[in-house]
Amino acid sequence: MTRIPDPPSVPPAPTRLVGPADVRAAAELLEGVARRTPVLASRVLAEAVGGPVLLKCENLQRTGSFKLRGAYVRLARLPAAERARGVLAASAGNHAQGVALAGALLGIPVTVFMPERAPLPKVEATLGYGATVELVGSTVDEALAAAETRAAEQGVPLIHPFDHPDIIAGQGTVGLEVLEQCPDVATIVVCAGGGGLVSGIAAAVKGVRPDVRVVAVQAAGAASLQAALHAGRPVALPGMATMADGIAVGRAGDLTFTHVRALVDDVVTVSEQELSRGLLLCLERAKLVVEPAGVAAVAAVLARPTEFRAPVVAVVSGGNIDPLLLDRLLRHGLVVSGRYLSLRVTLPDSPGSLARLLDVVAATGANLLDVTHTRTSAGLGFAEVVVSLQAETRGPDHRAAVLAAIEGAGYAVTDTSGGLAGGVSP
Repeated sequence: MTRIPDPPSVPPAPTRLVGPADVRAAAELLEGVARRTPVLASRVLAEAVGGPVLLKCENLQRTGSFKLRGAYVRLARLPAAERARGVLAASAGNHAQGVALAGALLGIPVTVFMPERAPLPKVEATLGYGATVELVGSTVDEALAAAETRAAEQGVPLIHPFDHPDIIAGQGTVGLEVLEQCPDVATIVVCAGGGGLVSGIAAAVKGVRPDVRVVAVQAAGAASLQAALHAGRPVALPGMATMADGIAVGRAGDLTFTHVRALVDDVVTVSEQELSRGLLLCLERAKLVVEPAGVAAVAAVLARPTEFRAPVVAVVSGGNIDPLLLDRLLRHGLVVSGRYLSLRVTLPDSPGSLARLLDVVAATGANLLDVTHTRTSAGLGFAEVVVSLQAETRGPDHRAAVLAAIEGAGYAVTDTSGGLAGGVSP
């Protein structure tokens, strides 16, 4: 785990919160620039919650996330002299793309600091929008600290990923659209890293619909807003560990913390397993390509449906996912939903042993994906072999039945799926 550094400078907390009028002004700037993204009904989540659940699809926004909204508003309001000098930004990927496209649309040179292990598709997309990319540090917080230092040295504006009124107002336009697309909404569930999106949505909504509950969702391994609320001020996390790089922020912003404390009703966390289940549900049932950070709100509703009063709108905030990561997450999602089985089975080293085992598996209706037959392995007896099996099952009950059938046939079995036998089937 990496130590998260405190930023080199901490801006003073604002005296005024961003409000609905600020968000409406941002919406005027974004007319013809940002898409009005659709909302899609989720029958699976609605059945779990007991009322309508809609997905607000910011993964279908230009650049693949909501970040263009705040970035464009921030850059569009820069004075001419600052535009001419260009801007700096720091991001794990989505803010980078938003700033890069906004800069291209407005004719402003953009340099983005990204973590050294930023997903390659996000780096390439940022370059494709015309920005210069510098890979710095191992986390977005380290990249941000480096960008702040460079901006101060060169006297150019730093386009912060979340902690600025224009950024918050721009992201808040998502909330305006939610109110228009689902006028009777009771709960809005939003992913949160640094807190810009949830601050903006709460700012847009609470001034006109104070009865609407706004819930922020963080990855359990990177819950900087939750830590800030417990401490009474933004604090640096000792480290982070999550697949959701887009919300892996080690220190909440001063401005966003002020908004969250004043306007957001609750901050909850989701585990890595819950993120995997949410991602699998979006792909299979909603036909949406999402990234782990983008699916945090869906994961929370799926994991704890009784905690959200319907109608619910869950914001799907981004869809920029590395295909290699997607492959791993799909496999993980299948495991935690009880639909993937990996076993090691010890057999006597005699003719027909493997065929008899495979007959047992075939009789259960499981779909075999891979079979590996090994005669040399630590712990094997002289006349034994070990067979590694990977199979798809129809869910937790079928998975348990396959295991029971193999064990009932007298085989010694070791489950190597990760010990995740249960889970919620999407």
